[in-house]
Amino acid sequence: MVVFDYTCIKPFVTVYNRLNMEDKLCPECGKVIIGRADKKFCSNDCRSAFNNIKNRNTNNMMRQVNSTLKRNRDILLSFNPNGKANIAKAKLQTAGFNFNYHTNSYTTKVGKTYYFCYEQGYLELENEYYSLVVKQEYIG
Repeated sequence: MVVFDYTCIKPFVTVYNRLNMEDKLCPECGKVIIGRADKKFCSNDCRSAFNNIKNRNTNNMMRQVNSTLKRNRDILLSFNPNGKANIAKAKLQTAGFNFNYHTNSYTTKVGKTYYFCYEQGYLELENEYYSLVVKQEYIG
């Protein structure tokens, strides 16, 4: 019994099939896509470039939010090297702290709300003062 090896004609079958199909074009560069039937881009570079452009606005917004959160954390850390401190609101604002951005909050049983930028937190006190704290493991 003779077994035929189809691997030798595979390139010809591929060329024949490509002649019968309509060419798909890369949405990024416009080149003809060669390869799997479900392939959408001609190369990884084109795929990356296409997705970077598509997600540019979302990525920029996330970058700005993350930058603000990091800045807030760094400001809290600079004013709170020992883990507990009190500071005036004006001093935080002068340093560039943005009170609209925090990563999470924790409300105690007494009703006090701590706001955190990662592990660095603050609690609003009276007379526009804030108590700076570092998040403990047992706090949610």
